[in-house]
Amino acid sequence: MTRLRILMAGLAIAAIAPIGMALAAGGTKHIEPQEWHFEGVFGTHDRAQLQRGYLVYKEVCAACHRLNYVQFRHLVDIGFSEAQAKTIASEFEVEDGPNDDGDMFTRPAGLSDNFPPPFANDKAARASNNGALPPNLSLITKARPGGANYVFALLTGFGDPPSDLELADGMNFNPYFTGSQIAMAPPLSEDAVEFADGTKATTEQMARDVVAFLAWAAEPRMEDRHRLGFKVMVFLIILTILLYLAKQRVWRNVH
Repeated sequence: MTRLRILMAGLAIAAIAPIGMALAAGGTKHIEPQEWHFEGVFGTHDRAQLQRGYLVYKEVCAACHRLNYVQFRHLVDIGFSEAQAKTIASEFEVEDGPNDDGDMFTRPAGLSDNFPPPFANDKAARASNNGALPPNLSLITKARPGGANYVFALLTGFGDPPSDLELADGMNFNPYFTGSQIAMAPPLSEDAVEFADGTKATTEQMARDVVAFLAWAAEPRMEDRHRLGFKVMVFLIILTILLYLAKQRVWRNVH
């Protein structure tokens, strides 16, 4: 009887959860779907776009947002050479230790290190951001309803509030955020970064590139999974054909 009650409770929660998510997102502007290289069964990542997206993250987002589920060695997967990845890592400081005296110390990051957080702890992060805690971006495209489309809409959705909306102190208008008020100031502006490949750094371009980078960060082995899935499907198709031919041969004289 107890197991039945647990099962019924679980089904009730599963049924209510989508309603709760819809209510939480109530009052937000409709998110327009975007086309992404990484979407679909045969989706892949555009390496040039990922490298541009990393630059946007480093120059714009890293000052407030963590990316601490990604290691510097993973940058090789988006087209950087190992030497380039080492150079990028060396630009960051990470805490290590204790040393022989029992003290912690800082050193340049290496390939095996995770991206260090911009703040020592959550309280320090809140103190620097008007009481708001900047989310970890490692899984942001998986953690938000709408995924990459939502993050793109949020980054490009800042503007002036309607006349009937009074913003709280330190808040900014964004119709894609719950309540249309967000503590984060518009992070992107025209030519905020300079892309090495000559791509024009418009607000939309930077948003698209950094979202693609964050989608990769959330699932860096996506392409391997797609390749494996394709091989499995081919194997199953061939196996099905062989089983059908074997069945026809075994039962051909049976009437």
